[in-house]
Amino acid sequence: MPCARFRHLILTPVAVRRPSTARHGAVLLFVALLCASGCGVVAHRQNADGVRQFQTGQYQAAIANFEQAIATNPGDADGYYNLASTYHRLAKLTNQPANWKMAEDTYNLCLDRNPNHRDCHRALAVLLSEEQRNEEAFRLLEGWAQKNPSSADPKIELARLSQEFGNTTQAREQLLEALAASPYDSRALVALGQLNEQTGNATQALANYQRAVVSGENSPQVQSRIAALQSLVQPTGLPTAAPGTRYVTMPASSAPGPTTSPIIR
Repeated sequence: MPCARFRHLILTPVAVRRPSTARHGAVLLFVALLCASGCGVVAHRQNADGVRQFQTGQYQAAIANFEQAIATNPGDADGYYNLASTYHRLAKLTNQPANWKMAEDTYNLCLDRNPNHRDCHRALAVLLSEEQRNEEAFRLLEGWAQKNPSSADPKIELARLSQEFGNTTQAREQLLEALAASPYDSRALVALGQLNEQTGNATQALANYQRAVVSGENSPQVQSRIAALQSLVQPTGLPTAAPGTRYVTMPASSAPGPTTSPIIR
């Protein structure tokens, strides 16, 4: 494995020189950081290769690359998340119990390494709800929120899940709590805009989307919704659409696919 060879070549001269204790510690720390960086580069490339294969439907090849990334950098939660995402996709395609179990187990391994991995929490909650384990899905996100009361992310994901089950009141409360914790969170603002649009409040939805853009959101979907809503809202702030018009919203909660992990975390 490239990282193992690299580590051996670096450590050999350190042992021969026998530097002083303080200098020896500093050298070892430098070597450890250098090795971690090297392994991170390799794991990043392996993850990137796996993502490309996932996107073209080469799931077994993607699994092989994600497993290599995990072997190269066992502490990187993103490698486990990517592997779990691939098994999750296979589970939905084949409905084989083994794939469902592998996906769930590997999502949990991801959370063992990064208890605040946002995409992993969301994907595992989606998996549990797909298996009709709705109470477990909510408990997962509620537990995350309780451990991180000042974070907006758990509240946003709870809102998404609540909205999936038709509880728009609870979803709105969660999003307002998320914005109380982080007033400029663009994800919370976009989600609140979607909710307001879904419930027919075009004026407020437009305001939410515009505030999200000010907060740094620049996705084409949000820009498209702003343009569409601006054509519906009069200068007085009243919607011009006829009664019963259904506003088109962006897709609700779903399990995201794999992502390339950063080179150095």
